[in-house]
Amino acid sequence: TTDRTNLIGQTEIPVQRTFDYVLVATKVDDDTDQKAQRQRAFIQQLEMKNVSVTEIIHDDKVFFGIRAPREMFEDYQYLLKVSDSCNWLSARYYIQVVICMFCFVLSENLEELLKKDVFETMFCLHEKLSELELKVHVCPCVSSLFYRCYFGEKVALYYLWLGWYTKLLVPAAILGVVVFLYGLAFFNTNLLIHEVCNSNITMCPRCDKRCKVWQLSETCTYAKVSHLFDNEGTVAFAMFMAIWATLFLELWKRHRARHVSQWKVYDWCEEEEELILEIVNDPNCKPKQFRHSYLRSTMVLILVTLMLMLIIGLAHALVVFRVVAAPLMSEGKWEFITDHANTVAVMLGAVLHYFTIQIMTRYINTFAYALCVSVCSEKTNSFAATERSFTVKMFTFQFFTLFSSLFYVAFFLGRINGHPGNYVRIAGWRLEECHPSGCLTDLFIQMAVIMLLKQTLNNIFEFTVPWLKSCFSRNTAKKLQRKCGYCYRKTCRDEQGQVEPCDICKLRDWLRNYHLADTDAFSLFNEFLEMVVQFSFTTIFVAAFPLAPLLALINNIFEIRLDAIKMVRLERRLVPRKTNDIGVWTKVLEVIGVLAVIANGLVIGVSSDFIPRLVYRYRYGPCVNGSTQTNCMQGYINDTLSMAFVTHPAVRSDFSEGMMVTDTGFSVTQCSYRDYRSDEDYALTSQFWLVLAVRFAFVILFEHVVVVCKFVAAWFVPNNPIRVKNDRLHDKLARLKEELRYVSSTKEQRSCNKR
Repeated sequence: TTDRTNLIGQTEIPVQRTFDYVLVATKVDDDTDQKAQRQRAFIQQLEMKNVSVTEIIHDDKVFFGIRAPREMFEDYQYLLKVSDSCNWLSARYYIQVVICMFCFVLSENLEELLKKDVFETMFCLHEKLSELELKVHVCPCVSSLFYRCYFGEKVALYYLWLGWYTKLLVPAAILGVVVFLYGLAFFNTNLLIHEVCNSNITMCPRCDKRCKVWQLSETCTYAKVSHLFDNEGTVAFAMFMAIWATLFLELWKRHRARHVSQWKVYDWCEEEEELILEIVNDPNCKPKQFRHSYLRSTMVLILVTLMLMLIIGLAHALVVFRVVAAPLMSEGKWEFITDHANTVAVMLGAVLHYFTIQIMTRYINTFAYALCVSVCSEKTNSFAATERSFTVKMFTFQFFTLFSSLFYVAFFLGRINGHPGNYVRIAGWRLEECHPSGCLTDLFIQMAVIMLLKQTLNNIFEFTVPWLKSCFSRNTAKKLQRKCGYCYRKTCRDEQGQVEPCDICKLRDWLRNYHLADTDAFSLFNEFLEMVVQFSFTTIFVAAFPLAPLLALINNIFEIRLDAIKMVRLERRLVPRKTNDIGVWTKVLEVIGVLAVIANGLVIGVSSDFIPRLVYRYRYGPCVNGSTQTNCMQGYINDTLSMAFVTHPAVRSDFSEGMMVTDTGFSVTQCSYRDYRSDEDYALTSQFWLVLAVRFAFVILFEHVVVVCKFVAAWFVPNNPIRVKNDRLHDKLARLKEELRYVSSTKEQRSCNKR
C-alpha cells in the first residue's frame, strides 16, 4: 500500500477555525418531549464521531455550533490523492472541503429531522472577509480563484461562465444596434412606409359586430416600427447569431478547460467523489446501486406530457384574451385606446404572459422536484444526478411556459384566421389578423415587454428581499455588540490554549448568518436558469428583436455584481461543491443553439415579409419588364391585399351594414384584407403558392447553410487548447514516474530488510 503520510504531506490547517455548521432548533423546556429527545440523540451521534458541538440558548432558540474533526479532512485528502481523479489540495481549501464533507454527513439523517421540525434549519457560516477580499469579490470576472477558494468550483464556474457570456455579448450587441440603425437610416425614405401612410385604402373590419371598416393610413406608426425590425439586415444578423451561439459554446469549452486544468480538477469524477465521501462517513459503506424501471419512466412521461398540455392550454388562454380584448377596447371611452386597440391588446397580453410565467414558475419548480425525488425514472445515487434530472425537466417546463405564446405569435397569428366569408372563430370570436405590414412587430412587442419586465423586476426582487433581511440581522448584531464590548476576550481559550470567541461573539456571528436569506442546494440552479432563459431570448427569436443582445448585456453588467454582493453579504453561505463543468447546462445550450437556427429561419421565411418582398421585386414588380424609371417595390402594399365585396353571398353574413360605414359617415361596399386571393371566388392565387414555395425553399437553404457553418466553426475551434493537453500529459507522466520511484524504493527497502 502507498505510504499515507507521504501522500498527505505537511498540510498547515488554520489555527483559528470557525464552526463548520450551525443547527437551529426551537427551545423545548420539557426534557421528556419527543423532539428534545431526538435532538439529543442526534447530537450524541455526532459526538460519537469525534465531532465538537457547542450549544448556546438565545430567547426561544437553541443554536448548536458544529466543528468537524481534522481527521475527516485527512481521510478525504488521502483518498483523493490515491484516486484516479487526483488533484492538488492545499490548506487554503480546508474549510471549504470540510463544509462539503460535513454537509454530506449531516444531510442523510438530518433531512428527515428537518421535515419533522426537530431542527428548524442548518447553515454553514460565512467567514470574516477582509476589505481587500471584498473588493475582489464584487469583481467576479477577475476573481474566479477567490470564488473557488470560498464557494468551491461549482460557483466559480458559474461566474466564469457568466463573465465569458457577458464578454461575448459585446459583438452581438454592437451588430444588433447596427442592424437597428440600418432600419432607422431609411426610416423616412422607405417607399413601403410611404405607401401605407399616404394610402386611401379601406380595410375590412377586424372583428364581428363591434368593429367598423378602417383606413390603412391609420397604421402609419405601426408600419414604421415594423420596418425597423423587418429589413434586409435582419437576415444577416440572424445568421450571425446562429453562428455566434456555436462559437460562444466552443470558446467557452476552451476557456473552461484552461481554468479547470489550472485548478487541477480536469479529471475529477463525480461518482468517485461520492464514493470518497461515503467512505469518510462510513468505512463499511456499500455503494448505492443504479436502478431503472420502465413503469416509472412511463409515469414520468405521462406526467410531463400532462404538464406540457396544461402550459400550452394557458398559452391558448392568452390567445383568447387577446381575441376578446381587442374588440372590447375598440368600443372604450378613451380615444387613444380605441384607436390603438390591437396594439394595446398585444401589450396587455404580453404583461399578462409575464405574470403567468411568474406564477407558473413556482408550481413548476415544486412539480419538477417532486417528479425527480418521488417518481423519478431512476433512483439516482448522487445529488448531481438528481440535479441533472431536475434541470432537464425544469428547463423543459420553463421553456414551454415562456415560448408557447411567442411561437403562436411568430408562426400562427394571422395565418389561421380565415378570410371574409370563412372566418375562423373561437367561442364566437374571430381570431386575430396580421397587420398589413406583417406580424413581426407583434412578436417584437411581446419579446420586449417580457424581457424588460423579467430582467428588471426579477433583479429588483432578487436583491431587495435579501437586503431587507440583512438589515434586520445587522440590528440584532449591534444589540449583542453592546453586551460584549469587544470581540475576543483574552480569558476565552480552547484546549490548545488558542484564543476563542466568547459565547456572545459566537452568538452574534450565528445570528447574523441565521437572519440572512436562506439558500439550498438549488440556489445556484436558479441563477443558471435565469441566464440560460435569457440566452434563449437572445438567440431564438433574435430576428424579430435585434436589440435583445444589447438588453442582455446591460442586464448582465448589473447581474454579475448584484449576484456577487448577494451571495457574500445578503444570503447564507452556499455549500462548496466540487465540479469541473457547468454540467447538463452545456447540453441545454447546445439544444438552444439548434433551436435558434430553426426558429430564426422560420421567422425570416414565414413570419417576416422578406420573402414576399423578394418575390414581388423579381417576379411581379415594375422592374420585371426592365423599367428603371420607378422603384422596384412600388405597388407592393396593394399587391399583398385582396378585395372583399359585401354584395357577395358568402361575405354578406360576415359584414353587416353598420360595419361598412367609415368614420366620416360614408358607406362602402368593398374593403381590403391581407391575403393572396381571387376577388371572384376567394380562391388562393398562383402568387400565394409561389411565395409559399419560396418561403420553404429559403427556410431549408437558410438552415442547411447555417448548420454547415456551425459544424465548421465547431470543428475549427477545438474544445481543449494545446497547452492544456500538454500540461495534462506532463502531469500524468510526473505522477506515473512518482509512483514508479515509490515502488522502486519499496523494493529496495524490502531487499535490505531481507539481508
